[in-house]
Amino acid sequence: MRIAILDMYNNVANEGMRCIQQAIQLVETIDGEPLPFTVYNVRAENAVPDLSYDAYISTGGPGVPLPLGETWEQPYFNFIDSLLAHNAQHELKKPLFLICHSFQLVAGHLGLGVISKRKSTSFGIFPMHKTDDGLTDPLLTALPEPFYAVDSRDFQLTEPNVERFTELGAKLLCLEKIRPHVPLDRAIMAIRFTPEVFGTQFHPEADDEGMLRYFLLDEKRQQITSVYGEDKYNEMVDSLQDPDKIALTEAVILPGFLRAAIREVVTV
Repeated sequence: MRIAILDMYNNVANEGMRCIQQAIQLVETIDGEPLPFTVYNVRAENAVPDLSYDAYISTGGPGVPLPLGETWEQPYFNFIDSLLAHNAQHELKKPLFLICHSFQLVAGHLGLGVISKRKSTSFGIFPMHKTDDGLTDPLLTALPEPFYAVDSRDFQLTEPNVERFTELGAKLLCLEKIRPHVPLDRAIMAIRFTPEVFGTQFHPEADDEGMLRYFLLDEKRQQITSVYGEDKYNEMVDSLQDPDKIALTEAVILPGFLRAAIREVVTV
């Protein structure tokens, strides 16, 4: 069982890579299944994996999730298309998990909706509401309705293209928090693109303990309060200490994906 991590952070300091690797190591320890992984620095080094791996995780990242003509883009989208084609033609599937920036890039690439800049940054721990398909999706059934996750993004996927969803067999699984006072479309927060490809616009890898340590640093506290205010900071710190919020999401979604990938390799 070999995993490729597509690092989309473009050498920007982040918590996501630590959290993803921590999730892999946790499943490896609990399940007793070796899970060696290789990291590909997609945007900074124009590096993408081949199809020899058993599972793939494409990370979040900064910047604009739209084609800008940068050198890494075509190899990345070629990889996505090749993986989808492989899964359509072979019995042994290649599972792929897409997080935030990667989710937006691939959803836009496949024409599943509209990628646009938000009127303001979404930053915090928010409820994610399941659709009917989300209520029965195997990676989400262990979570309550709604469940909570870390959301940190300047862009959004909205206006689902129903024809493309139908054509691809994709399922819209989650929408962002209900905002009856805001006359704007709710963002699409999770999609099962195909039976093997799952993605979220939120950060299911975020861990409560690590993020709490990070948030309690004086520099980070000052940064958040200066932009979002003291109330938002205190709300996030409180949520990070609630075991029924992101700790539960962290324990369910990405580990569930990894365990499903292990079963795919073992049973075929």
